[in-house]
Amino acid sequence: MLLGVTALFALAWFDADRAIANALFFSASDGQWIGRDSFWINEVLHTTGRNLMRLIGVLAIGAWAASFRLPSLGPHRRELGYFALCMALVPLTVGALKTLTNVDCPWDIVGFGGTRPYLYWYLSRPEWLPHAACFPGAHSSSAFALFALYFLWRVSHPQRARMALVGVFVVGALFSLAQQSRGAHFLSHDLASALIAWLICLGLYLWVFEHEKTPEAAHG
Repeated sequence: MLLGVTALFALAWFDADRAIANALFFSASDGQWIGRDSFWINEVLHTTGRNLMRLIGVLAIGAWAASFRLPSLGPHRRELGYFALCMALVPLTVGALKTLTNVDCPWDIVGFGGTRPYLYWYLSRPEWLPHAACFPGAHSSSAFALFALYFLWRVSHPQRARMALVGVFVVGALFSLAQQSRGAHFLSHDLASALIAWLICLGLYLWVFEHEKTPEAAHG
């Protein structure tokens, strides 16, 4: 967690967002983002990936609701509810923060095909600039919401939890790189979404499962 926050501020301090974008994702020679017209990036990783995460969220909510009717799911109601909450609250929170932070997408910035000045995410925005909504990265947050699987399995199935954690980082990284190659986000945008997702999944885990132990401890 501390490492992630340090990295977030280091990206701003060393102006690494723009350096990374210039080195990896933006072609200065033709003024285009390398992923702008890519089928795999736009249709598979972005559109299909987004729809898949939404489907997982809907199925999680449906399974939790079904646990009130199906005896086989009843014993897992708390776990299903926790997972459904994470899949819903992470992208909703990040989406709300995107509106509040008022930060431009890379493709809107001078030097990357846009006309707006580059402003660090922590600076005040001049009133004459139009409203923006690109920080943190919403698309990657839907994948990072799957951090919930790590917390669900960390005690009962530690090896499975570690595998899930690696898998979430891989999917989240793919979603992040896809968006950065399109000019939709800088690296710091997706790093912020990962940190927010981790905090939400951790906080909900402590609330849902530690709260469960309280009555038992009181009677113990």
